[in-house]
Amino acid sequence: DMKNAVIGNNKQKANLIVLGAVPRKLYLNVQETSSTELRTECAVVLGSLAMGTENNVKSLLDCHIIPALLQGLLSPDLKFIEACLRCLRTIFISPVTPEDLLYTDATVISHLMALLSRSRYTQEYICQIFSHCCKGPDHQTILFNHGAVQNIAHLLVSPSYKVRMQALKCFSVLAFENPQVSMTLVNVSVDGELLPQIFVKMLQRDKPIEMQLTSAKCLTSMCRAGAIRTDDSCIVLKTLPCLVRMCSKERLLEERVEGAETLAYLIETDVELQRTASITDHLIVMLADYFKYPSSVSAITDIKRLDHDLKHAHELRQAAFKLYASLGANDEDIRKKIIETENMMDRIVNGLSESSIKVRLAAVRCLHSLSRSVQQLRTSFQDHAVWKPLMKVLQNAPNEILVVASSTLCNLLLEFSPSKEPILESGAIELLCSLTQSENLALRVNGIWALMNMAFQAEQKIKSDILRGLSTEQLFQLLSDSDVNVLMKTLGLLRNLLSTRPHIDHIMSTHGKQIMQAVTLILEGEHNIEVKEQTLCILANIADGTTAKELIMTNDDILQKIKYYMSHSNAKLQLAAMFCISNLIWNEEEGSQERQDKLRDLGIVDILHKLSQSSDPNLCDKAKTALQQYLA
Repeated sequence: DMKNAVIGNNKQKANLIVLGAVPRKLYLNVQETSSTELRTECAVVLGSLAMGTENNVKSLLDCHIIPALLQGLLSPDLKFIEACLRCLRTIFISPVTPEDLLYTDATVISHLMALLSRSRYTQEYICQIFSHCCKGPDHQTILFNHGAVQNIAHLLVSPSYKVRMQALKCFSVLAFENPQVSMTLVNVSVDGELLPQIFVKMLQRDKPIEMQLTSAKCLTSMCRAGAIRTDDSCIVLKTLPCLVRMCSKERLLEERVEGAETLAYLIETDVELQRTASITDHLIVMLADYFKYPSSVSAITDIKRLDHDLKHAHELRQAAFKLYASLGANDEDIRKKIIETENMMDRIVNGLSESSIKVRLAAVRCLHSLSRSVQQLRTSFQDHAVWKPLMKVLQNAPNEILVVASSTLCNLLLEFSPSKEPILESGAIELLCSLTQSENLALRVNGIWALMNMAFQAEQKIKSDILRGLSTEQLFQLLSDSDVNVLMKTLGLLRNLLSTRPHIDHIMSTHGKQIMQAVTLILEGEHNIEVKEQTLCILANIADGTTAKELIMTNDDILQKIKYYMSHSNAKLQLAAMFCISNLIWNEEEGSQERQDKLRDLGIVDILHKLSQSSDPNLCDKAKTALQQYLA
């Protein structure tokens, strides 16, 4: 009677829960004395209650329904097992249920694997439970180690469509961003056919859309993990075109979102796939429709559907931005096509200030991808004053948005970008200096990188502002950062600050002591060749100053280091050290005689003679040029 009362009636379900039906049913369910028929009926009613609202599921969870149902799976009776599994399935697919409840007892997974062979219902429900509860690498590993691949593979050829579909969904979550699973799947065969071939069959146009999309996701994950080559025909001729089809107007909103997001992931790092996708079915133009949704209200007869789609239209926008970002990641012509798509820059600018964080992030990603184009920086980005909303995004965004937005800012600060001036005027130095103090590594790198770009060929005032904004303590902090990227970018910043003579002399007169200290610190440290080369180049810049030279000439320790690197085994370091020497002994400059004498006494001339015999033409030329200064 209860079962018939609650089916499809949420009000009755809530009434029964309030009246305390759940604990009573669970009690009957675990009682040894209850008949199997009674226990099965109880499980069915609980399953029906779980089908109601999220609050119903919460009430069931509060009564510890999951352990009770898992206990029920130990029964020998198949009908009862199926009823328990159906209820578990309904509870686990609810967003309010924590997935970890499936993994608290290690024996549960192996028992579920064993139940897979019992009936098509156990297969369908268990696969559905697995695919909903597999969130992230830890869960993937547990399922993989319990033999999920072997146990589920043969279900892909089950006579039941529902079983095939749930098995396919399982593989799509197991393989996602998981090389171990992907590499295994490539070699598994069912009835003499390899899994990738089975997935390709499921991609065909005569298959249901859900099946096409899910098998495309499996092949995409396998491709991204390196298990299938990007130029394999199953990717280029099957998976990619299938995903492009999913982006067309005819598809439902969810299908268009999933299709575009999966395609963005598939082509993200491969320029050939980006080129292929960009010319398939006019994809770039097709994506513009994602921003005009729903296009004609009259075409949607189902009012519920319309209401749903209006609420979810932002998901379409973020999917389109993501796919545009992937399409334009490498190829200049594709970027041009994207930017020429109607109102594209306005759409990105609007996207940067949307309330949905997902849309903002995707819009910034898209902008970042397009900002790699020198031509676009000079034209479209300038026409739309993109820097304004970007600076606004940088004010108080979460880290994932900050990382992409600050990368974009790095590009907008390149010396050929007209946005450089207005960005500086809007307080960028302070903002970037604060990023260099972030706990987040990517933000530190981007902050210092943007400052490095800003300092390139900049006027003296900007350079002084940067040094003031950073403070000497922070500069030393960055030079002793454990990450080599931060160190290299900081050295790059120093090198850019110390360029053109008046600037070199000015900065060394105010910060000379600290900078020489920093240089010594790095040349003595355990650093790679690139870091030491960059540091020697900074010394060469200092040696090019008029008064700054003296800071090197009066520092015997540094002179010894330059001498050491002139005879180093690495030619790059030898060359960089030679630049220092050349700048110190250059004839036309005041005091060159005294400097030449001091360096001769140090044994530099002997080394130059040796280097002029070098087999490396660069070293040989540089040494001969330097020796001519002595002869002149």
